[in-house]
Amino acid sequence: MKTLIRTSAYVCATLVLILVGGVYTVTAQARKSIELNETAFKFAAELIKKGQAVADGKGAWSRDRPSAQQENEFIRRYGFAEYAKWHLGIDQRLPENTKGRYKFPFGDFNNVHRCGLLAVKARARQYGYAEIENAAGELERAIKQTTD
Repeated sequence: MKTLIRTSAYVCATLVLILVGGVYTVTAQARKSIELNETAFKFAAELIKKGQAVADGKGAWSRDRPSAQQENEFIRRYGFAEYAKWHLGIDQRLPENTKGRYKFPFGDFNNVHRCGLLAVKARARQYGYAEIENAAGELERAIKQTTD
C-alpha cells in the first residue's frame, strides 16, 4: 500500500513539473516573440525632429488613439508597411499583413503623441519588454526637449 501511494505521489509530482515547465516555456517564447520595431523608432524620432509631436498629458491616449475604423482606413490607403511604422513592437509569431502583428501604437497617423508613448512605456514595463520601454522613454524625452 505504501509503495502504491509513493508511486502515485511521484507520478503526480512529475506531471506537475512537466506542466509548470511547459507553461514557462510557452510564456518565455511569447515574450521573446515581440521585438522593438527599429523602423518605427527611427520614424518616430524623425517626426519629433520635424515638429510632428503632441506634448499632451497622461491619460489622453484613450481620446487621441486612432479607432479601429481609422486604422482600417489607414491600412486600406497606405498598406501594412506604413501601418507598422506607427507601432514600436512587432510580434514575430503573427503574419506580416495582420493588425495583430503590430503592438505598442504611439501616434494618430499624423503626429507622435506623448500620451501614446507613456502608454507604451507602462505596458512594456508591465509585460517585461525593456527594449520597447526604453525606446518609448527616449522618444518621450525627445518630445520634452523640443517643447522646452
